[in-house]
Amino acid sequence: MRNDNKGISRRDFTKKSATALAGISLLQIGSPLLASSVVSRNDIEVNLFSKHLQFLDYNEMCSAAADIGFNGLDLTVRPKGHVLPENVTEDLPKAVEAMKKYGLKLQMLTTNVWDISNETEQRVLEAASKAGFSHYRTGWLTYPENTSIEESQAIFSEQAAKLGEVNKKLGLIGCYQNHAGNHVGAPIWDLPTILSKADDNYMGCQYDIRHAVVEGGKSWELDLRRIEPLIKSIVIKDFKWGYKNGKYEPINIPLGEGVVEFDKYFSLLKKYKINVPISLHLEYDLGGAEHGAKEIIMDKKEVFAKMKHDLLFIREAWQRAQ
Repeated sequence: MRNDNKGISRRDFTKKSATALAGISLLQIGSPLLASSVVSRNDIEVNLFSKHLQFLDYNEMCSAAADIGFNGLDLTVRPKGHVLPENVTEDLPKAVEAMKKYGLKLQMLTTNVWDISNETEQRVLEAASKAGFSHYRTGWLTYPENTSIEESQAIFSEQAAKLGEVNKKLGLIGCYQNHAGNHVGAPIWDLPTILSKADDNYMGCQYDIRHAVVEGGKSWELDLRRIEPLIKSIVIKDFKWGYKNGKYEPINIPLGEGVVEFDKYFSLLKKYKINVPISLHLEYDLGGAEHGAKEIIMDKKEVFAKMKHDLLFIREAWQRAQ
């Protein structure tokens, strides 16, 4: 099923989306630790990945996100992020104060946390819990060349279980993102094994449909079916295949212009009653903001307009999905 928006002009789409958006009542989630529940068929909340606003300070970032219409931020608390891990105790409360000032929800963080024996990573989780966040993305893993995949998965499984125990004490949910390439979890079937020993109330998957389609092609629906009980948060983005630097590779583009079948995907989310925090990523040209640049070469109003476009697409596509 392809997106209906491909047959209408950008002007018509924006007009239709704005009309639809005006009638949306935002979804209220009773408990931040609720992994899945009955999903309203017309309502959706979206957090903006703060990586794309790292050219702004906390106050400006939150003001922009709220003005565009986001419900919250997926705040980067990692090296080169909005909050540096070594400064988390001092700086995270400042970011939280700005988010609360502009009515943004405290749900999602993106971190590099995995090794709970690391004191800095411990502090990141403690600060996140104290601030009132509920979900965080963990760091990524790779398979060592000198260890079998089976042996590595056994080690990762034990680590995930220990991390889950810490999450339970702190009231947090850790989410491992499936990321295309030579990463653990790129084949989505890695993750049920790795997460098998962890309490699935506190450890799960951050499901990225873009990366799932890159790796799964036409089998992404089976991947979703396999991982859906473990999905604790979601990333939204789109891509197309293109020829670049002498080879075919995925090229990031605005939502609805690529190969991700959002109508079908959103319909399946509703079918499986998956109701978890959502993070919008924009990794196409934003004058450097797509890469988290501190200084950008595109007018920030144009950046904000692109963010608004993708946000409206999500909400319109969600309403359309059956």
